[in-house]
This record gives sequence, C-alpha cells and structure tokens, in this order.
Amino acid sequence: MSEWVAIFVIFFSILVPVSCICAMVYLFVLVVKALKVYIRSQEGKPEYAVIKKTLGETIKFHRERCHMTQEFVAESLGVSRQAVSKWENGNSDPSTSNLLALAKLFQVSAEELLHNLQI
Repeated sequence: MSEWVAIFVIFFSILVPVSCICAMVYLFVLVVKALKVYIRSQEGKPEYAVIKKTLGETIKFHRERCHMTQEFVAESLGVSRQAVSKWENGNSDPSTSNLLALAKLFQVSAEELLHNLQI
C-alpha cells in the first residue's frame, strides 16, 4: 500500500507543476491573441479616420490623401492659398461652387465631403 502512496505522490509532484506551466502558457497565448485583435481593430480602418469631422478636417484629409498642397488646390480652384487654409482651419466655408470643384479635384462626390460632418 505504501508503494501506491509513493507512486501517487511522485505522479502529482510532476503533474501539478507541468499543468501550472501549461495553464500559464495557454493564458499567455490568449492574451497575445487578444492584443493582436485589439491592435488590428484600431489601425488600418480608414472609416475611423473620417467619422465625425468638420468640413475643414475633411477637406484637409482628402487634400493630403491626394498628396496636394494648399497652393496647388488654390491654383486649381482659382482662389488664394489663404482661402484654402481658412477652409481647413474652419474659419470659413467654401462656396457651393468651390465645394463642387473640391469634390471633382479630389475625385469624390460632394456628398462624400459632407457625409460625416459634425453637427
């Protein structure tokens, strides 16, 4: 009977530390997977970058997306660079005709420029 007890003690003295190590490795893997999902959900989704923006932020976003300078946009629309700067800073808004010209320049619809505005 005592040899069964000895075998039992030896078995559990090996099994308990091994199972603890396995459990810790499993938890580590779960944490790493959760962090990867969290990181991927935060970056790489352009729709997060466009939600709830002012018109100026939207204009600046599309200008930078198209790799254009304020001066180039101003020359293309026939306005001053300061006017484009005021639109982007929110100090003034472009006229309807300038808004349509901006949409055409950025190759988006005017609706898309106005779609995600803060109200």
